Amino acid sequence: MKKLFGTDGIRAVAGQTPLDAPTIYAIGLALAHSLAAASPSPRVVLGMDTRESGSWIAATLTAGLVAGGASVESAGVITTPAIAFLTRTHGFAAGIVISASHNPWQDNGIKVFGPDGYKLPDSTELAIEDEIFRRLEPGASNLPQRVLGAFGIDVHSRKTVPAQTVPPPVNEADRADYVRFLLAAVPGLSLDGKRIVIDCANGAASAVAPQVFAGLGGEIIITHASPDGRNINENCGALHPEIVAAQVKVQGASMGITFDGDADRALFADEHGCVVNGDAVLLLAARDLQARGLLTNSTVVATTMSNMGLEAALKRSGIQMLRAAVGDKYVLEQMISTGAALGGEQSGHIIFTGRGTTGDGLLTALLLLDIVHRCGKTLSELIADLKVFPQVIVNVKVREKRPLDTIPAVVEAILAAEQELADSGRVVIRYSGTEALARVMIEAESEPLMRHHADTIANAIRAELGI
Repeated sequence: MKKLFGTDGIRAVAGQTPLDAPTIYAIGLALAHSLAAASPSPRVVLGMDTRESGSWIAATLTAGLVAGGASVESAGVITTPAIAFLTRTHGFAAGIVISASHNPWQDNGIKVFGPDGYKLPDSTELAIEDEIFRRLEPGASNLPQRVLGAFGIDVHSRKTVPAQTVPPPVNEADRADYVRFLLAAVPGLSLDGKRIVIDCANGAASAVAPQVFAGLGGEIIITHASPDGRNINENCGALHPEIVAAQVKVQGASMGITFDGDADRALFADEHGCVVNGDAVLLLAARDLQARGLLTNSTVVATTMSNMGLEAALKRSGIQMLRAAVGDKYVLEQMISTGAALGGEQSGHIIFTGRGTTGDGLLTALLLLDIVHRCGKTLSELIADLKVFPQVIVNVKVREKRPLDTIPAVVEAILAAEQELADSGRVVIRYSGTEALARVMIEAESEPLMRHHADTIANAIRAELGI
C-alpha cells in the first residue's frame, strides 16, 4: 500500500513531512532514477500554482532531480493540465506540478505525469516510494549535506525550510503553446453578445485564463486573479461556486466559470445564478458527443459520487453510465479500459479522451461554451431535465484512516441506512485521498431520511476516529 502518493500525488502542509526539504530532495532523486531506467538523461518539465511555498519546493525538488541525472525546465505558474500537455507534446520524460489543488495555501503537493501525459500508475509510484524511504533511513549517505546545505537544509533536523532558493528559469513560450492548443479545440467560437464572469481562484488560472479569453469577443469579467501566495482558494474558486454564481446575478451575465487552484477542474453558473456542477456538464457534453456520433459505445464514466439523477437523465438519452472510484486518475483508467470518450467527476474534473489526458478546467470551459454557442440555447435550457436527487456530504476529520469495516458501530450505522433507503437512495462512505477526512455521502428521495442517516454515520466515525 502506498504511503506517500494519494489519489492526486503527494500532498501535505508545506515544510512538514512529507513536504519537508530532505524528503522533497529524496523524491526528486528517486524520480530521476526511475526515469533514467527508461530514458538516459531524462528531461523534466516543472510547473506550479501560486502558493508562496512553490518556489522553494521547486528548487529543492530540482536539486534532487539534477543530482539523479535529470535536466529540468520550468514553465513557471501554470495549470496542471498544461504540464500534462507539455509533457506529452514536447518529449519530456516526466512533468511535475507543485500544487495542492483545492487545499488551503498552507498545503502544497507534488503531482507527476509520465511521458504520455498520464498520471503515473500505482506500481510506479510504489517503486519510487521504496527508494524515497531508503534514502531517508538514518545513516543513509544519499542526501549529501554539501548539496542540501546550499538550500539551508539540515538533513538531521528535517524541519528547516530553505530561506533562499531559486527554481529553474521560466520558459515563457510553454504557456503560449498551451494557450494555442486550447483555442485550437474550439475554432469559430465567438462570445460576442455575451457577458462571462470568470473566477480564477487566485490560482494557476490567473496566469492563463486572461490570455485564453482575450480574443474570443464578448465581455469577459475576470475575478480573483490577483494571487499573493496566501489567497489561493480563499472564499473563491471551485470550492465556493456560490461566489461566481452571485456575481453572475449582479453583473447580469450569461454564465459564470470558476476554477480550482491548479485549474484541472471547473464549475459553472447558469444565467440565473444557479450553480452547475460536473454532473450537469457530463450530461450536456455526452448528449453533444452522441449527437455528433463521437460518444464511443454510448458510454460515460462517472464516479460513485455522481448523482442518481445524472444516471437517469443519461439513460433517457440512451447513454450508459459506469461508475469508477473517486479520483480523475481512476475515471481515466476505466475510460481507457472501456473505450469511453467522456468521463468525469461531480467536482468538475472532466476528461475528453483524444483532447487531454487529465481533467482540464479551461478546456472544459471552452468546450461547454462552444456547445452553448452552437446550440443557440442557454445553459439552463440545455440541462433543464436533469432532476437531482437530494444529496448530502458530511466530512469528518480523522486522526487515522482505519478500515471502516472493522469498526462495529460504523458498520451498523451504514447497514441501517442501506436497509432503510433500499432502492430509493445510495450510501457511499470513503476516505479522502488527499486530506485526513472521512466523507459520508448519502442520496435519497427523502431529504429528512438522508440527513438522519448521514449524521448517524458521521457521528459513529467521529466517536471512534475523530480529532
